[in-house]
Order: sequence, then structure tokens, then C-alpha cells
Amino acid sequence: MSLAIFGTMIVLLLLGFPMMIPLIAGSLIGFVSLFGGLGQLDTMVQQILAGIRPASLIAVPMFIFAADIMTRGQSANRLIDLVMAFVGHLKGGLAVSTATACTLFGAVSGSTQATVVAVGGPLRPRMLKAGYKDNFVLALIVNASDIAFLIPPSIGMIIYGVVSGTSISELFIAGIGPGLLILMLFSFYSYLYARRHDVPTEPKATWAERGQAIRRALWPLGFPVIIVGGIYGGIFSPTEAAAACVLYALILEMGVFREMTVKQLYATAKSTGLITAVVFILVGAGAAFSYVISFAQIPQQVLAGIGIDQMGPYAILFTISVAFFVGCMFVDPIVVILILVPIFAPVVKSAGLDPVLVGTIITLQVAIGSATPPFGCDIFTAIAVFRRPYAEVVKGTPPFILMLLGVAVLLIFFPQIALFLRDVAFGK
Repeated sequence: MSLAIFGTMIVLLLLGFPMMIPLIAGSLIGFVSLFGGLGQLDTMVQQILAGIRPASLIAVPMFIFAADIMTRGQSANRLIDLVMAFVGHLKGGLAVSTATACTLFGAVSGSTQATVVAVGGPLRPRMLKAGYKDNFVLALIVNASDIAFLIPPSIGMIIYGVVSGTSISELFIAGIGPGLLILMLFSFYSYLYARRHDVPTEPKATWAERGQAIRRALWPLGFPVIIVGGIYGGIFSPTEAAAACVLYALILEMGVFREMTVKQLYATAKSTGLITAVVFILVGAGAAFSYVISFAQIPQQVLAGIGIDQMGPYAILFTISVAFFVGCMFVDPIVVILILVPIFAPVVKSAGLDPVLVGTIITLQVAIGSATPPFGCDIFTAIAVFRRPYAEVVKGTPPFILMLLGVAVLLIFFPQIALFLRDVAFGK
């Protein structure tokens, strides 16, 4: 049965079907084989509905909607101007500004692809004009957007938390440390790149200009305050924080900045609805598929085959990291989380590993895989947005991928990078 399920899924993928079709087909084959015919398909429908029932998932369309509103409005540009005012004049400052802007926008969107669009659109032309090579610019934007998957509100962490039953609030705060570490590494590499290629610096902003940039960015900086402060101050749950972000985005873009019309809001809501539909179909199909493979004990067979039961904690974490990294090089991150998390869940529990640490490592690996050839989804987002060939987009990625993998290794050996803030916030 395992051969039939995975063989069918691979064939459908190779034929070009979207990932939801192989997932549903694999689940259908499993239910028919396990329960003896089509009469039990109501159980499959129940599992699909159960997959999208958790209230925590409401946060996903909310954060997507808020990110879409900000991308079409002024919030993203104001955050970029703020960063440029303070570090744009340093050696490599424009590249550092790009990485920092990705971090700030990630802190209000939670989406790597939204970050590529919002930050890459205005900053790529400026970097090219300043003398940076396009392959470096594209690689920086694509890989710095990975920080959005770690800094709260991370959509990947929401999906992982729902699938694994882990606290989303704890996952959010655990992602801050690794996200800032990645930002520092990217900034240092940008500085070295600018010195090596003698990239000119930007004019230094005056303190008056910096003050103006701060005033212009005060409203957009309210987003991380709402998310982080609201959640850890006990004011909001993650889901309520997502709804508050949408309301705040609407107030800013339609009331304060007056950059969005009702017609544009409708188009934005429609776009969010389409993206949400795809995400929820994937989540529901993934839940049914997870039920099938768990009932058939496929995870136990796979894990026994690689001898993971005899591994120590470090080896288990390395195995999980490799599995998620490789998986996201070929398949959508949400799908990889939905399929692999239930497979590794039993061994994570039996080994006594902290699920928040495991979730942070998984989220980082998912983010890395999303920007890694051959089929990382952020690569194709950059191709579509910037209209550059595949080879040019991926040419400059190896140094960034190595830095990201280095952070993943550090997380395994020094888990307090992720868990320190979690322990302080939750008194653990």
C-alpha cells in the first residue's frame, strides 16, 4: 500500500498537478485500501474538516490579509526609509538595510513571499544603482526573507503548532533569537561584500532626516508592538493579535495614510481569499493524509528503517533537519510540515526533546529549503516579481544558505539561542 500511495503521488507531481491533488489522491488510496472500499470516505471527509477546524488557523488568513494591505499601502516603504536613515551610509549599508527591512516586514507579515515582494520591489533598483551585482541582490532578498518565517508572526510556526499541538505563543518568541542572529550574519557578509567590491556608500542622513523617518515609521512600528507586546502582555491570543493587526492595517492605510481605496481593499481581500483557500485545502488534505499514514503505521516503518530509535538527541535533530531541508527544496513548506511532523512526532516525544526547540529548528529548515534550489518557492516568487532567469536568481545563494545552515547547527548544539527568551517570558 505504501508503494501505491507514494508512487501515485510522485507520478501526479511529475505530471504537473498542484500539490493538493497528490495529497488527496494519496489519502483516497489509503482510505480505500485500509477500510475496504469507498463506503468509508465519510471518514476521510471528517479528517479533512478536522484538519481545518482548530481555531488557531484563523490567524493564518488574518496575517496574510494584514500583509497584503501593508504591501499595497505605505507601511512597508516607511519601514524601509527608517532603516535606510540609520545604516544606509555605512559600508554595505544598503544591503544591511535590505536585510533589516526584511526582518522588520517579517515581524508584521509572517510570510517569506510577501517580504520578497514588499522589500525587494523598492530596494532592488536602489541596490543595482549603487553598484551591487544583481545575483547578490536577488540572493540577499530571497534569503533575508527567510527571517520572516522565524520572527513572529510566522505562518510556518502557526501550522507547526496546530499540527504538533505546541504552544504558538512559545514558538513565536523562540523564533526571535535565531532571526536576529541570521540578520547579524547577513549584515556582516554584506559589509564584507561591499568592501571587496568597493561598493560606494549612500549619503549620510542628517539627524533631522532621521527624526522625520522615525516619525513616519511610528505607525507601522505598532504592528510588532501589537503582536509581541499584546501576546506576551496577556492582552491577546495569537489569533486575536492577527485580527487586531488587520484592523490596525485598515486604520493606517485607509484612515491615516489614505493610500487604499475601497476598491483596492476589495481586490486585496479577494487575493487573500484565494491564497487562504489554497492553504486550507492543503491543511485539510494533509490532515487526511497524516491520518492514513499513521493508521497504516508508515511512520514507524520509515523511522525503524533509518534506525532513529537508536539515535541520541543530537542525531535525531540532525535527521529531522535534513529531512525538512531536503523536503522543502522540492515541495511547498506547508505540505512538508503537514507530512513530516506527524512522522517524527513519536520519536521527538520519546526522546524527551523540547517541542518548541524542534519547532524552531523545523521552521528554520523549512525557510532555508524555501530559498534553496531546485524548487524552493521563494526562488520562483523572485523570478515572477523581478522577471529574472532562474540561473541568475540562484547564482548568489550558496553563501547565504551556508550561513543559514550554520545557524541551524548552532541551534542544535546551543538551544538557548531559541529557548532563552521563551524561558524568560514563560518562567521556565
